[in-house]
Amino acid sequence: MYGIYARRPRVVAAVLAVTVVNPVLFSPPDDADAWMTRVVLGERMYYNNRDSRRPVDLLNYVNGPITAYAVYAAYRRRPVRTALFTALSMATKFAFVGYVARYYERNRERFPEDVPAFDRRS
Repeated sequence: MYGIYARRPRVVAAVLAVTVVNPVLFSPPDDADAWMTRVVLGERMYYNNRDSRRPVDLLNYVNGPITAYAVYAAYRRRPVRTALFTALSMATKFAFVGYVARYYERNRERFPEDVPAFDRRS
């Protein structure tokens, strides 16, 4: 948001470049000790086994428009709205990823087919 707000195209380009190359910068995990690993595994498990929409899905549905408005507010240089909607965007995303990380921990035994070999308990 800073790059958009401050009209710093190099900052925006750097953020976009890191976002694009991030998945290939790191090797696959060896275990599920890292919280972000549990987030990725939990999101996969959640979507593979979701039988209906749940209230937590609303977080993802509202995140898109909130983020879009934050970008718009930054472009229009509205600092309070930029800060507020960026914070709301982050809060909704962190609430969702926190949920799927806990979902993974709670449902490992229930859906063992979604647990990678490196995280199977003997």
